[in-house]
Amino acid sequence: MDTATLPADARPRLSPHYVFRWEESQSAFILLYPEGLIKLNASAGAILARCDGARTLATIIAELQASYPAQGAEIADGVRAFVDLACDKGWLRAA
Repeated sequence: MDTATLPADARPRLSPHYVFRWEESQSAFILLYPEGLIKLNASAGAILARCDGARTLATIIAELQASYPAQGAEIADGVRAFVDLACDKGWLRAA
């Protein structure tokens, strides 16, 4: 995928080569892949936890905005930017 922004009705999900989980030893969510791991910050973990292929991008944004109402529009922009980046890197696929 190129750097195009996903539509609001896209349903992002983890690519099959990655495993997303909480890693106690890292005190963080991580993405495991055959060559290593990626340690994620709390925001990235909150977004990826919702990228299950069932939720739309709009639903993910709405859930996070409800959880963090003070950030509102910042959340929408941040989620879109992260999901686009994760798709570009091959971590996510959009259905």
